[in-house]
Amino acid sequence: MLKIEHLTKHYKGSSKGVTDLSLHIAPGDIYAFIGHNGAGKTTTLKCVAGIQDFDAGMILIDGKDIRKEPLACKRQFAYIPDNPDLYEYLTGIQYLNFIADIFGVGEREREKRIQKYGDAFEITASLGDLISTYSHGMKQKLALLSALVHRPKLLILDEPFVGLDPKAAVILKDIMRGICAEGGAIFFSTHVLDVAEKLCNKVAIIKDGMLVASGDMEKVVKPGQSLESIFMEVVEDAGTD
Repeated sequence: MLKIEHLTKHYKGSSKGVTDLSLHIAPGDIYAFIGHNGAGKTTTLKCVAGIQDFDAGMILIDGKDIRKEPLACKRQFAYIPDNPDLYEYLTGIQYLNFIADIFGVGEREREKRIQKYGDAFEITASLGDLISTYSHGMKQKLALLSALVHRPKLLILDEPFVGLDPKAAVILKDIMRGICAEGGAIFFSTHVLDVAEKLCNKVAIIKDGMLVASGDMEKVVKPGQSLESIFMEVVEDAGTD
């Protein structure tokens, strides 16, 4: 579903970036991407989403190169940044219809999905309101709806649980499991390590732009350990405390 091969992205005048990173996310994977602040998580996700270019390497989405076939790739995934920028002068339903139009979702299909996920996140009654009146949590829910309305094969999420209330977080986890059960895949960054350990079948840990561990959760997190304890070792070694 997603192949990142030897990805390298460095910023001019800064030591931050990503160096020679390779990851494979297969259909059915819920893949957590963790690391300390500034480790390169968001940089990687933005490169995968085609938002920023990279210095070297290759990114394939469903077998297509994000550089050579950006539109074909973007039809296959949805990306939600850690702080989504929404068109606040639109109402919620206008925004969702705008996204559905972009992805060519038919009227009947979009209505069913908006109703389904709007009810699940309990914001259906607010979709007629201007987005500018939404709380942070409501905006996060709307962003999630906009990602789900076209049934992407791949979800790329940067800190998706930030701003969600406990019930909405549970709903999102159930939706993520459902997508993967149907052959989709999810690649997301998070600092909520207990959720990642319980939810994900695979994990990658990045430190200072370099991959330090990746693979099946049960192999990365050995018996007697926790994802939190492994993460803390990485942070301490990085000297960022």
